[in-house]
Amino acid sequence: MAKVTCFGEVLWDVFPTHKKIGGAPLNVANRLNSFDNDVTMISAIGKGESGAKIMQYLKDCGINTSCVQVLNEYKTGKVKVMLNEKGSASYDIKYPRAWDKIRLTEINKAAVKTSDAFVFGSLVARDDSSRNTLFKLIEFAKYKIFDLNLRPPYYTKELLIQLMNKADFIKFNDDELYEVSGYLDSKYRSMEQNIRYISEKTKTKHICVTKGHHGAVLLYDDKFYYNSGYLIKVIDTVGAGDSFLGSLISQLLNKVNPQESIDFACAVGAMVAQSEGANPKIRPSEIDVFIDPY
Repeated sequence: MAKVTCFGEVLWDVFPTHKKIGGAPLNVANRLNSFDNDVTMISAIGKGESGAKIMQYLKDCGINTSCVQVLNEYKTGKVKVMLNEKGSASYDIKYPRAWDKIRLTEINKAAVKTSDAFVFGSLVARDDSSRNTLFKLIEFAKYKIFDLNLRPPYYTKELLIQLMNKADFIKFNDDELYEVSGYLDSKYRSMEQNIRYISEKTKTKHICVTKGHHGAVLLYDDKFYYNSGYLIKVIDTVGAGDSFLGSLISQLLNKVNPQESIDFACAVGAMVAQSEGANPKIRPSEIDVFIDPY
């Protein structure tokens, strides 16, 4: 069992017909916790019913909420989610919200110091307050996992390069990989060449790139590992990448070999994409059958 702290947004994903609790780091934390890891969430909510429901949800999931701050002067996070005919999502992210104003405290410093890994994304750095807290907490982390979550206009080239230079593990999707490769003046075209280029530029030994229904590629200690994806009917893609990352981290931190880890993570991501919402419950026995149905 690994001890992991996740930092960033907790919020309500508001769909045309319903709403669900989400936020990329919350989704990662939830999936990590489902595999019996010891998970702490660092975030902030507003005072009131919507924030209280998120807090109760985290507690019901078994996630440590001692570092979730309640800020009276800001509202709880909210995102309007639009789905196209293929189930792919676009987002309208309300600003400012409580998670933009996460404060540095002794308790969240202690959580990061005592964890095996610290997970953070780029979206939480859109505001000075949470960004400053993030950069201070990174200095206490043993193993830093950066999940790019590019949501225009809430990032800059300079911010992404700063965070990549501090990371031990970086997760991209394929579009993000090529965007960032351009920022770093890569002249390469192939995915593998660009992964190695970013690895060398940022001195990051562990990089993973998801490719939607085509699976994922993992560079781990100078070796590539591949999964070509699973054939499914997509319901919606919300949270699929987050569950992929939570599953991959769980496997790698618990010393599962990289090939088995990426196969497992791709399976979980696919199972989320064929379900509604970001955090469907998935039993380990279901994952085993999904990977090998015969």
